Amino acid sequence: MNKENSFENISIEDALKMVDETISSLQKEDISLEESFRRYEQGMKLLKYCNDEIEQVEQKVMKIAGDSELVDFE
Repeated sequence: MNKENSFENISIEDALKMVDETISSLQKEDISLEESFRRYEQGMKLLKYCNDEIEQVEQKVMKIAGDSELVDFE
């Protein structure tokens, strides 16, 4: 992954905000096709990053729980 697409220093919350901003920008009528493809690709990379981070947290929770089941925090 090149530096432009590296999200390792971004919180999941910030990444999700960036996804929301990307969706909003894609809904504008004055965006070019090339720009919409670029933003779509960036949004998909952000979503993958978020998914990977959430999976890591789930794995940590399962390890802490010790029984390989997710624990509800209610």
